[in-house]
This record gives sequence, C-alpha cells and structure tokens, in this order.
Amino acid sequence: MSPLPASIPALVRTRIRAAVRRPARLTPEETAGRALTLRLVSLLLQYPDVELTAARAELTTAVTALPATPAAEHLARFTDWFGAQDSEALERHYVEMFDLRRKSSLYLTYYLHGDTRRRGMALLTLNQRYRAAGWDTGGGELPDHLPVVLEFAALAGPGGGEAPLRQHRRGLELIHRALTDADSPYRHLLAALLSLLPPPTEADRAAVARLVAEGPPDEEVGLDPYGTYGDGEFAPPGTFVPPMQAPPTRVPPAPTSRTEGLR
Repeated sequence: MSPLPASIPALVRTRIRAAVRRPARLTPEETAGRALTLRLVSLLLQYPDVELTAARAELTTAVTALPATPAAEHLARFTDWFGAQDSEALERHYVEMFDLRRKSSLYLTYYLHGDTRRRGMALLTLNQRYRAAGWDTGGGELPDHLPVVLEFAALAGPGGGEAPLRQHRRGLELIHRALTDADSPYRHLLAALLSLLPPPTEADRAAVARLVAEGPPDEEVGLDPYGTYGDGEFAPPGTFVPPMQAPPTRVPPAPTSRTEGLR
C-alpha cells in the first residue's frame, strides 16, 4: 500500500490506517472456523510425542474438513508431510528447529524484549491477561510459548484473544523466515497463522530486518520471577530456570533430548 499523502493531518492518517488494518466482522461460522484453525496450529506446533503422532490421522481429517482458505491450504501441506514421517525423524526435526535455533524459538517475548528485564514483565502481563479471562494454562509451559498463546486466542476470540499474536507479529515473521530458510515444513504452520493476522506494515518489515541483522535486545541481568542462569546470563528462549543460584557457566549446555525438557 502506498503511503498516505503528507497533507492529510497525522490524526486522520492514523485513523485511516487503523480502519484499513481492522479485521472485518466475522460471522459465527467464520469465528468457529478461525478458532479451529488456531487450535490446530497450536496442536501441530507442539512436540511430536507419542500422543500427538498417534492422532495424525484425526488431525489430517480435521484439516481436510476446514473451509477453503489460505490458512487451510498451508495446514494441508504440513499435514501431508507430518503424516508421512517416521516418529523419530519428527522428534529430531522438531528439536533442531525449535530447541537448538534462537531465530525459530517458539517463545515470543524473546523477540520483543530479548535478554532484558522487560521480558519478565511481559511474561507476567501475559499471565495476568489469561487469568483475567478466566483461563488457567496449567503451568506446564511459559505463557509466551506460541502453542499456549494460540490456544488462548482460540478460546478467547478474535478481539482480545488474538491481541498477543498481533503484538508479537514481528517475532512470528522472524520465526517464519527462519523456518523458510531452513526449508522446514513447519513454515507452513507459521504461514497459516500469519494469513489470519493483519498484513505487515513497512515498520514491521523494517523491524524484522533489524532482528535478523542484530538479534533481540540484550541485557546481562536475570529475570524475576523466572530466575537467572549462571553468572548473570539469561537462559536460552524457553528454558525455565527456578529462582535459585544456578551453576556458574557462561554457555548453557545443548539439550540432549527434547523429552527431558519442557513440552
């Protein structure tokens, strides 16, 4: 979209942009289909343990039954691959994509706040949002883990429920780019999600380019209430460290098995 003329007052330009990016009002059927799509993306982005791989046929059937949309097309491409892979190969690929690569970590506040104290506040704010909506995550994952954020969006609806996704749009774009560069079929899940969100602005594209070049903000402090990692180091995205003194190491050890960590 071309920039609005500079002669238009700034307030009017802001309102026009907001109106252009505001999602159209959805019918009940569209809302239900959107919620199902978000829930499917949430499920498929989780670690492919025995339970998830055993449900591949049911998940493929659910994707096939979705109304024809760009998101449904991306999901179908993913489930075609997902259903044909050996379970151990799926596990190895998941660990490589999401546990060993910072640019495709599924912990969204990392991209916005990096290794800074602000990330701790962002995690707290997300938890407060969930509690205010009457939703309990169960405590199995950090509140910014993308499958958790997607489940909340599916439950709470397109307005407030999807607000965290819109807030972290730039991080989602970076994850999609990293997965695309790695030629991972998981890129289709991010593409499906991004197709549901407002299109990126020029500012979004510029911010993603900066993230690619420079990485997230960095600050060598621990995060209360999530604790510190080693000698002032922040743990890698997704690593939960209890609030106690950790062993003094500057480089966190690479995980040996996804099943030993958080799911």
